[in-house]
Amino acid sequence: MIKAVIFDWAGTTVDFGSRAPMGAFVNLFKEYGIEITIEDARRPMGVNKWNHIDELLQFPHIQSQWVKVYGRMPTSVDVDEMLQAFTPMNMESIRQYSQLIPGVREVVTLLRARGIRIGATTGYTRELANVLMPLAAEQGYAPDACVCAGETEQGRPSPQMVAHCASLLGISDPSEVIKVDDTVPGLMEGINFNCWTVGVSVTGNAMGLSLEEYQDLPDSDRTLKENHARQELQQCQPTVVIDSVENLLPVVDEINDRIISKKRSAAA
Repeated sequence: MIKAVIFDWAGTTVDFGSRAPMGAFVNLFKEYGIEITIEDARRPMGVNKWNHIDELLQFPHIQSQWVKVYGRMPTSVDVDEMLQAFTPMNMESIRQYSQLIPGVREVVTLLRARGIRIGATTGYTRELANVLMPLAAEQGYAPDACVCAGETEQGRPSPQMVAHCASLLGISDPSEVIKVDDTVPGLMEGINFNCWTVGVSVTGNAMGLSLEEYQDLPDSDRTLKENHARQELQQCQPTVVIDSVENLLPVVDEINDRIISKKRSAAA
């Protein structure tokens, strides 16, 4: 049976649309004389922030701007420097976009009532998570354990963060864990751990809209965008893709039924 659910943060439990990092990345590159779009900034989402900046600098249209401005290719030293500049920008955006996604507090309460422990992994560093977690706690959401970028030798899509989080929760069997995430690297983290994985499409990076923007979409546009977001997450073949964490409880029941059926088959 499921003993733990390990959530991502931005786009999964807080920050509908995963908007906090986006403006910070755009502003960061602007300070270095480089123009990037929100769409550019979203493409590497889910990995740690050093790798995120490094990946952006590999995009040909961004790298060519860098070479034009600085007369050379970007280096790891540049990424180190940019990360230092990025952190205070992201802190401010985290404060702005720290609202819990609808349904999260209620679902977590019901999971805990079933004896299920709550964990979190994130591409945020501990410094950034220390800004976010008290704000979430004030709204009624506080995971039992949280593992941040840089706290394991490898980040996403490696399973090391989610494995470490499960260990902190006292769980060693991946089949007793569900990883919930709104990005492919975050889902791959769970897939590589061999646990159950649930993609969250509407509230996260794949959709990339605020709650108000999402609600204001015409029905035809909303359907198209929902389908596109689901397809983006389904490419890594998670166990299931849902719209929002508020749809999670029936999935937990379904997974528990599958676990029971498998044990019965094995015993037959």
